[in-house]
Parts: sequence; C-alpha cells; structure tokens
Amino acid sequence: MSSIIRLLNILHTAGRYRLDNLFSVEQRSTKLKLMLLPFKLYPEQKHKNRGQLLREAIEELGPIFIKFGQVLSTRPDLIAPDLIEQLRHLQDNVTPFKGEHFKAIVEKTLNEKTDILFSQFEEHPLASASIAQVHAAVLHSGEEVVIKVIRPGIEKKIDKDIKLLLLLAKLSQKFSSEARRLHPVEIVADYRDTIFDELDLTREAANASQLRRHWQESPLLYIPQVYWQYTRQNVMVMERIYGWQVTDAHFLKQQKVDLKLLAERGVEVFFTQVFVHNFFHADMHPGNVFVSKHNPSSPSYLAVDMAIIGSLSREDQYYLARNMIAIFRRDYRQVAELHVLSGWVPKSTSISGFEATIRSVCEPIFEKPLKEISFGETLITLFRTARRYDMEVQPQLVLLQKTLLNIEGLGRQLYPDLNLWDTAHPFLERWIKDRFHPKTLWKELKYNSPEWIEKFPEVPHLVFDTLQEVKQLATVAPQLRAMSEVVAKQKLDRGKRLRRVAALGIIVAGLYLGFNHHQPPAISAILILILAGLIIFI
Repeated sequence: MSSIIRLLNILHTAGRYRLDNLFSVEQRSTKLKLMLLPFKLYPEQKHKNRGQLLREAIEELGPIFIKFGQVLSTRPDLIAPDLIEQLRHLQDNVTPFKGEHFKAIVEKTLNEKTDILFSQFEEHPLASASIAQVHAAVLHSGEEVVIKVIRPGIEKKIDKDIKLLLLLAKLSQKFSSEARRLHPVEIVADYRDTIFDELDLTREAANASQLRRHWQESPLLYIPQVYWQYTRQNVMVMERIYGWQVTDAHFLKQQKVDLKLLAERGVEVFFTQVFVHNFFHADMHPGNVFVSKHNPSSPSYLAVDMAIIGSLSREDQYYLARNMIAIFRRDYRQVAELHVLSGWVPKSTSISGFEATIRSVCEPIFEKPLKEISFGETLITLFRTARRYDMEVQPQLVLLQKTLLNIEGLGRQLYPDLNLWDTAHPFLERWIKDRFHPKTLWKELKYNSPEWIEKFPEVPHLVFDTLQEVKQLATVAPQLRAMSEVVAKQKLDRGKRLRRVAALGIIVAGLYLGFNHHQPPAISAILILILAGLIIFI
C-alpha cells in the first residue's frame, strides 16, 4: 500500500512542476498526449523555466531521483543545454539542511562539543548532495578538514522508493518475458545494497583508504586522508582538498591546464582502476572530481565521495578486455565467440548469426570519425543487440557501464575531440600481455602456493579414496550392465507392441475408408495406408 501511495506522490510532484513541458509538441504522439492529459489539471509555473522545474522536482522526490539527475548532468550529448545547466546543481548544490542540525548530529555522534573537537567549525555548508552534507573545519593540530554527515531521516525516503522500484520490477518480471530476461528484481536489489552502503560512512572511509594506497605513488590521482578517530557510521572527517571544478573547461583553459592531457589521464585512471587495481570509483560525476591546482601543464585529479566502489571477477575482466580489443580491431567473429565463452549468451547461440548481427551494429558506427563515436554507448548498444540472442543482463557490468559513460561524458566536456578508443586500445593490449607475462604467472603462483602446500598432504588420501570408488564401481559394473540390458529389452518389447497397435490402427483406417464411405477415396491412398500398416506391423 505504501508503494502505491509513493507512486501517486511521484505523479503528483511531476504534475505540480509541470514536467509534461519537458516534451516538445513535435515529440508528443497520440498515446503520449493521452498519458500527459492529467498534467493539464495543474497550473502553469511561468515564472520558472523547465530546467528549474525539473531540478526542483528531482530534489523534492529525494536521493534516488537526485542520483539519476547527476548521471544525466554529465551527458550533454543526450540532454538539452538548458536542462544540463540546472541538473549540474544536483552534483554538490542540493538544498541543504540547517547548520544547527548538522552541528547537533556531529556532537551527539562524537560525544563532544564541536568547540572541543575543532579549533574552527563552519556552520554554513561547503557542499550539499543527495545523501550527505559537508562542512569545513580545522583540527587543533592545524590540519584543515571537512566533516561529512548523512542527511537525517533519509533512510525512510530511500526505503520507500526502493520498495516502489521492487514492486514495479516484480510486476514487470511477472507479466513480461522480456523483463524476466533483464532481471529487474536483481538489478533493484543490487542498487538497494549499493545505495544503503552509501549510508555507512565507515564503509566509504575504508574505500577511500584503499584507493589512497593504490594511488599513493601516482601523479594522476590524489585521494584525501581519512581521520579515523573522528569517523563513525553517520559522520566522517577527511582532509580538505583544494581544486578547480572539472566541468569549467573555459576557466581551466585560462589557468593554462592542458585539457587534452587531462582528459586522456582521466581515461587512464579509469582503466587502471578497472583492470589493474580491480577497485574502481563508481560515482565519478563532476561533483566528486576536481583538478589539482599544482602544475597545470601536467594536470592531475582529486577525488572525493568513495561510497560506491565497483570490482569485477577475473573472468569478467579478461572477457571484457578481450571484447574491447576485438571491437577496436573490428574482429566481430571474436566478439561473438567471447560472448559465448563468457556465458553472457547461451552456448547454443549461432556464432555466424551473432557475428553478422554485431557487424550490422558496429560497421555504421565505425564509418564516423573516431571523435564522434561514443565508446560507452557502443558497448551498451552491443549488449542491447545481444538481447536478441537471449543475453541476460550482467549485474556486475551495469555499474561499470554507468561509470564508463560518466568518464567519457566528463572527458568530452573537457576536450570534445577526445578519442577514447586511441587512449584505451594500447592500455588494454598492454594489460592482456602483462596478464600472461611469466612475472605475472610467477606472482600468482607465489600467491596461491601457501594454500596449495597446505592442501598437498591431503592429495594421497584423495587419490586413494578415488581409486577405492573406481574399484567399487568395477565390482558393480556387470550388475549394472545386466540391468541396463533388461531395461533395454523391456523398452524394445514395449516399442514393438506400440508399433503393432499403431499399424493395426492404420490398416483399420484404410479398410474403413475403402468400404464405409458413400464416395470412396482414391484406391491408391487406401492401398498406401494398408501397405504402411503391414510394414510397421512386421
């Protein structure tokens, strides 16, 4: 019942903000006009443009809708500029809750007054997003920090939306075979786990610490330090960083930042996280990424908000990399084979037919200049095409696809001529070679050797037990053979009886046609029936 109420609330909010105006008159089909008809009951809000109305509606609807708006804000290739301008506010400029509430939460959680915890504390928020709010402070030791607090009461809002999504997923899965193949219930369940993980700041702090270790020696990405003594489930304190907004390409150009190198390094950071570390920041929208002010000619990134982290199995890493390389080379046969080998499509899939389908999708894309090709969209189009061959949604790849679209959208904002293909191709080729390099194999051998050594004493017992089982099978083999012969004979006799019954039926049918019809059929047909019956009987 609560899900139905929430759905009505969503529709009511969409009506109050007149979101029907997002569709132009030309886009409105007859069916869409009928669906949008109830929106006419609400008054127009002519003092606000459609971008403002969309942003305010999303903010009112809560964190799940804000997350979706953040993703849309990175895709100027899909969304109109006036909407993008407003959606960017959702990245770190959501309407904040009051500073005194923020302060009260910190003091209650850390069991101490802010005056004692910090030498300075700013009650005005530094940033405000869908899940949390951030204020600046200074420790007594002099380090500048930021305090992140989960918005109060947000769990209930998220829970209502998740229940609604789960209801819609179950209904679609029940009544649609197409939906069943897409596993909507699993996707919503995965998303539920992901977004509830964001509400635990100790988990985010742990993610940040591991990312910091991975990039400690790299000039490409900097992760701020976590102050664990001030970190709890709903409060986290981190090092404060200073950087430029990554989306303001005009300003970055004025600061002499090498935008081409910055965009390419963003791609390198992403692929390194996915294929080398297998631990990638999966929420890299512009509100979470900044450009370091140090050395603009050799720019680097600063990242915050590590709540959502993705990883892949070794098998998915390998097949994904091989798929990407095969696409680069236009080796459609290998793309088809890899989809089957990975288990992404059924083993019974026709390789030739699948190859032809992939070629028909990819060839028109490759006819464009490389800078006009969206690699993320190509990969998603490929997976979508594979649905015809019963490819099921791979939940472990959904987060990766979303992140790849974010990275590519961000890169093209910085440098519109970004050629992600040229940047990614040599990286993936190198990764495949490194994976099978003797040094890598030796490292894996050393990694697994303690477990193998520990299990080695059990090997003779396992061999002995196996030999005993083989010996037992050998003693019962004659009995099994005799039983199978009896069963086969019974099947043969039963099959012979069935054939004879069928034969008699055919003969009777032939005689009936020959003697009981006022207008008998052709004699040849009757003879064929009787002859066939005799052959089967014999």
